[in-house]
Amino acid sequence: MEYSFYDFLKLLGSLALFLYGMKIMSEGLQKFAGDRLRSILTAMTTNRVTGVLTGMLITALIQSSSATTVMVVSFVNAGLLELAQSIGVIMGANIGTTVTAWIISALGFKVDISAFSLPLLAFGIPLLFSQKSSRKSVGEFIFGFAFLFMGLNLLKTNAPDLSHNPDMLAFVQNYTDMGFVSVLLFVLIGTVLTMIVQASAATMAITLIMCANGWISFELGAALVLGENIGTTITANLAALTANTQARRAAMAHLMFNIFGVVWVLILFRPFLSMVEWIVSDFMNVSEAGGVAVSFKLSAFHTCFNICNVLILIWFVNFIEKTVCWIIPQKEQEEEYRLQFISGGMLSTAELSILQARKEINLFAERIQRMFGMVRDLLHVKNESEFNKLFSRIEKYENISDNMELEIAKYLNQVSEGRLSSESKVQIMGMLREVTEIESIGDSCYNIARTINRKNRGNDDFTGAQYDHIHQMMNLTDQALSQMIKLVEDTHHTVDVNCSFNLENEINNYRNRLKGQNVVDVNNKEYDYQMGVHYMDIIAECEKLGDYVVNVVEAHTDIKEKKA
Repeated sequence: MEYSFYDFLKLLGSLALFLYGMKIMSEGLQKFAGDRLRSILTAMTTNRVTGVLTGMLITALIQSSSATTVMVVSFVNAGLLELAQSIGVIMGANIGTTVTAWIISALGFKVDISAFSLPLLAFGIPLLFSQKSSRKSVGEFIFGFAFLFMGLNLLKTNAPDLSHNPDMLAFVQNYTDMGFVSVLLFVLIGTVLTMIVQASAATMAITLIMCANGWISFELGAALVLGENIGTTITANLAALTANTQARRAAMAHLMFNIFGVVWVLILFRPFLSMVEWIVSDFMNVSEAGGVAVSFKLSAFHTCFNICNVLILIWFVNFIEKTVCWIIPQKEQEEEYRLQFISGGMLSTAELSILQARKEINLFAERIQRMFGMVRDLLHVKNESEFNKLFSRIEKYENISDNMELEIAKYLNQVSEGRLSSESKVQIMGMLREVTEIESIGDSCYNIARTINRKNRGNDDFTGAQYDHIHQMMNLTDQALSQMIKLVEDTHHTVDVNCSFNLENEINNYRNRLKGQNVVDVNNKEYDYQMGVHYMDIIAECEKLGDYVVNVVEAHTDIKEKKA
């Protein structure tokens, strides 16, 4: 019992290494500038066909559809690939993985990518200790990549050793003469086997051995292959456990794609097998001697199945995308960094493009106010795990706001390169200033969250009076943000701009009052000096946030005045 439990722990440890590799590979990618990689990948996956070819090529090179789909999931997680693009690459990976079966059939040999894992670590370690952040990120990516393959390899090694003991599966002969029920049973066995072994290539090898030895017919071997196609999707779904909604959707698309394929092939099972037999014996002219033909037939079946499936489903990429979005809805709290209005490129006229950018800025302002709402909630979260969850969500929003600033500014710069009226040029300058100031509001929100985080690490808490003052300050700041959003979204010039300036004066006066009060309270030992520092940091940052709000309002009113 102890031995088998130890084996089980080794299996879990292998899975842990695999997931950890996946995580740091994804993070390394994100840090190393998704931008360059995104442009390469976007170029390679411009349409469905190139996406499929990319998937085929990568999988044929690295000899593991699991690794390709896991990489695709991590690219989606890092925001480098759109969901629709990833579906194309995953389809290609399914075709690429059939190369392995041909290699096993022809050579009885599988390229072991995990052999490169240790040399990869040797390359990665100097990069990991580099001072330059981009090199460090590459080092992290290499380490993640190596761990990923080591984990995959260890999963195969520590899985119940079925490939060397085909006798363990000899019992399946009892279930081979139950007609179509046998076929369904073997699909199930193939699925479970591949889930356990974590490599469709290994189960493919077992299947080839069983067919070559004559234990099971070609028909049941084909059923096992169908099951393996479902089982292999478990790897990407495991990798997506730690990922975001989009990545989980990509993994789900892989599962749907393979299940759909298996269903239609089972419906046309006999005619499909006859076609494959004709291809191998008549078209490829492989003789029946020596059990070789059956392994070629299985390889051909595997390839035909995946190619036909891709040829059918390549036309339904958008439908698959919609379906997985319906199955796995977006959690509000896990809002992705997505530009909603300008992601499709520039519109026909500069004026229309500016209108789209204006909508995007409005959305940006609303997201920043939502971020400030999270910071207000953070002040009262006492449970540590909930606090960490909310704090990391605020961190994510800070990254979102940095990205949105860059993307909107880049877009506006592209628009300004076209032929513009002087009015539009003024408008673009004002909008660029608005975007910069809104991003600064995001920075302020993050700074307040960090102060709250630092305060939480100590043993002391704010006094009731301090909490009241912080609430009052945050209320004023939130009012200023709401007023700013009203003004920015105001198309009919009905919102009074003076309201924003009055709020700003109120915030400044309140900050000055609390500053003086704080010195008195610390001297009177109402609270210790350190709590006074945290308290004043929050108050001062709220005041700074108020300044940025007024800057946005001024930039916006300048545009209106100059247009008028």
